[in-house]
Amino acid sequence: MTVERWGLHELRLTGPGTGNPYTEVRLRAEFRHRNRVVPVDGFYDGEGRHVVRFSPDRVGTWFWVTRSNVPELDGRRGSFECVPPGPGNHGPVRVSGAHGFAHADGTRHLPLGTTCYHWTHYADEEHEERTLRSLAGSPFTKVRMCLLPTRDMAPPMLPFAGDTPGRLDKTRFNPAFFAHFERRLRDLLALGIQADVILFHPYDRGHWGVDDMTPEQDRFLLRYTLARLAAFRHVWWSLANEYDFNRAKTVEDWDRLGRYVQRKDPYQRLRSIHNGTRMYVYERIYDFTRPWITHQSIQHWDARLTADWVAACPKPVVIDEIGYEGVVDRRWGNITGRALLRQFWHAAAAGGFVGHGECYPDPSRDGSAWISRGGSLRGESVPRIAFLRRLLEEGPADIPGARRRGEYWLEYFGERAHAFREVELPPGGAYRIELIDTWDMTVTELAGVHRGRARVALGGRQDMAVRIRRTR
Repeated sequence: MTVERWGLHELRLTGPGTGNPYTEVRLRAEFRHRNRVVPVDGFYDGEGRHVVRFSPDRVGTWFWVTRSNVPELDGRRGSFECVPPGPGNHGPVRVSGAHGFAHADGTRHLPLGTTCYHWTHYADEEHEERTLRSLAGSPFTKVRMCLLPTRDMAPPMLPFAGDTPGRLDKTRFNPAFFAHFERRLRDLLALGIQADVILFHPYDRGHWGVDDMTPEQDRFLLRYTLARLAAFRHVWWSLANEYDFNRAKTVEDWDRLGRYVQRKDPYQRLRSIHNGTRMYVYERIYDFTRPWITHQSIQHWDARLTADWVAACPKPVVIDEIGYEGVVDRRWGNITGRALLRQFWHAAAAGGFVGHGECYPDPSRDGSAWISRGGSLRGESVPRIAFLRRLLEEGPADIPGARRRGEYWLEYFGERAHAFREVELPPGGAYRIELIDTWDMTVTELAGVHRGRARVALGGRQDMAVRIRRTR
C-alpha cells in the first residue's frame, strides 16, 4: 500500500462492539520510520470498527504495531510505503516567523479566512454543496467552523449519542455525525482550504449540556476528536470561540485544555484560542505568549493595532473576527463592505490578516446568515478581498521585515481623502511607486524611478494605498 507524504493512512480493525467500546477499549498504534516512532491514538467508529489514522511526514517505508488492552486488537502489525506528495499537496500549514505562515514544503500560506460556524450541522446536502461552490469561487483560504451545537439549534445529528437536550450520553459518540463532518473536511481539502475547527464555545447556555462539561468530559471529547481529525493535514485547532463568555471555565482551565491538545496531537497542528468582545467597548485578548499557542486568533474592531500585538507577542496575528458585513441589528453584524475591507488593508500593511464574515439573512433558510450556515456569498467585500489576495501573493511573505530592509512596503490611507502624500524613500535606493485604488481594484504605476522624496497625488479619494518596491 502507498500513501503520499502528508496524506492519510487508515487502519481499520474489527474488535469489540458490545458494552461501551468508547470507554472500555484503549487502542493506539506506533508508526516507525527508521529510528523515529510516532504514537497515535485510535478511536471506535461504531459497529465493531476500531480505527487508527496516521499522516506520514517522511517518504519511505513505515512500519506499525498496535497496542491495546483488548487481545484481538493488540500486537497487529503491518507496513506501508510513503511516496512523494501529489499535485496540490503542500503539507500542513505552520507558523513562519513573527508574521507569516507556510506549508511544510515551504509554500507560502495567506490565512484569509471566513466564518461558517455550523454549515455542516444541518444535513442539508443542497445547502452544503452551495456553500462549497461559493468557497470554490472565493478568495478564502480558511474556514472557521464549530464542532458543538448552540442552544438555538436542533440538528439532526450531534457529536455525542442522543438527541434530548440536557440528556446527551457523554460517554458515547455519534460516528455518523463525525463521518459527515469528515466528509466536508475532505471537500475543503480538495479546494485547498484550511479548516479551523472550533472545539468549544459559550453559546449552549446549558441547553445541550456541552458548554459546562466536567474536565474529564472535556478531555474525553478532545481525545476522540483529535484521534479522528488530527491526521487531516489542513485542520487547525481553535480551542474556543469567545472563551471569556464561558462562565464555567477559568483561564487556567483553558490553559490546561490547550496543553492537553498540544500533548495529544501527534502532528502539532496550529493551535489558538479566540476572545470575546463588547464591540467598540472592550476586549479580553488572551495571553498568546503561552507556549501551547502557535498564533494569535483575535477578536477586535481595529486592525491598526496589529503591529502592537506582534510587538507584545512575536506570533502571527489573525483577526478572525473584526465585525461582519451585513444588515443585522447587532453591532458586530452590520458593518459595510467598505468598512470591512479597510480592516483587511490595515492589517495587511502591518503584516497581519483579517477574517471575513457576512450577516445577510437568507430567506430560503429561515433568515440564517453565511456566518451561521454558509450558502451564497453576497457581500461587496469579497471580490475586493480577492484583489488584495492577488497583491499580497505578489509581495514578500514578511511585509514589515521587507520594509525595515527598505525593499517593499504598503502605505494605506483608508477613509482619509488626501490630495497628495509625501513619501520618504530610504537613501541610496531607486523605487517604483504604484497607486492602488483598493475599492475600484486598480493599480496605476507612477512614471519614472523615484529616489529620496516622492509626492504621490491621491486626488482626494478614499480607500487608496501606495505600493513601493525597490528596483536597485
